[in-house]
Amino acid sequence: MVTFARFGYRKTSMEEVARAARISRPGLYFLFSSKEALFRAAVTQALERDLTAVEHVLAETGRPLAGRLVESFDHWAGRYIGPLARDVAVVIEENPDLLGEIVETAPLRFEELITDAIALAAKSGREVARPVAQTLVSASIGLKHQAQEREFYLERLAVAVDLLAG
Repeated sequence: MVTFARFGYRKTSMEEVARAARISRPGLYFLFSSKEALFRAAVTQALERDLTAVEHVLAETGRPLAGRLVESFDHWAGRYIGPLARDVAVVIEENPDLLGEIVETAPLRFEELITDAIALAAKSGREVARPVAQTLVSASIGLKHQAQEREFYLERLAVAVDLLAG
């Protein structure tokens, strides 16, 4: 992902990826039939890793909900703030046609996890929790575009969480 972020999808060569992965170009082609397949696998792995981290954080029900929500959003979006991290997010956002359904299913899964955590903590139904989760997701998206630093994003997101889910 770092190589794709550095050069952009179109300018990234399999040679560059192979060099970064410290394997031969034929070895890379043995694992992935094309640059598109490699890119899709890299993004899918990153999104699945993020969702797994979010699931673990939200499962820690002994901790206050607000802290778990902020940490979950940090895993989902906060780590994509900053110069190189922003480039990773941009290369993903600029190439949705190469990624298939994961660009739709992963964000929906994240929203569902947030909705379930809010509903469970508030002892309310999903119909009450869903608009809160959706508003937090929207706030996160807006903050992600405003933030130059991860700390700024997390501070402002904590305010949104306190207002909406606190």
